[in-house]
Amino acid sequence: MKDKLALAKVVPVLVFPDAAYAVPTAHALVDGGLPILEITLRTDASWKALNDIVAAQPDATVGVGTVLKQDQLTRAKEAGAQFAVSPGFDPGLAAEAAALDLFYLPGVATASEVMSAQRTGLRPLKFFPAEAAGGRAMLQSLASPFGEIEFCPTGGIEPENMMDYLNLPNVTCVGGSWVASLSDMQAGDWAGIERKARDAAIRL
Repeated sequence: MKDKLALAKVVPVLVFPDAAYAVPTAHALVDGGLPILEITLRTDASWKALNDIVAAQPDATVGVGTVLKQDQLTRAKEAGAQFAVSPGFDPGLAAEAAALDLFYLPGVATASEVMSAQRTGLRPLKFFPAEAAGGRAMLQSLASPFGEIEFCPTGGIEPENMMDYLNLPNVTCVGGSWVASLSDMQAGDWAGIERKARDAAIRL
């Protein structure tokens, strides 16, 4: 999974208010060259969206985001998710993910949180919220004491600053919602989503 993230570089962070948007969005993103999809568990439609995408896109690498509870990890694993992402670091969630053999990407924003996550052996770590937590300057500061830690910044990542993050030596990939926004989905602009995915993939 670490190798897949490093190869993909951009992970679309998807919020589905309606599960009907899930499959056409996934098709557009994969066709555009972004095969790793994070479905956030922020809406009532998220679980059906996960099930539908796993069934419709067997070649994609599908995971869940905004994981806050251990039972969400179990349900995600049973649904076919290949990874899970949390906004923060929780040792209980890390232990549960390990027990389930589910690749886990916890969120960190401070040196103390990085140290706590480091003890679990988890790599890479989600740096969240990236822009609000200090952005590139913070990641550059973390590189010296934590030279072996790679990060996936998420939060405030846009096409304009994407490469600024990806050019840092301690950044494996970035997560972003700009590739498939709510307005894109509501407009049924699947061609626009594919175009944005392709634009991001071409720049890598």
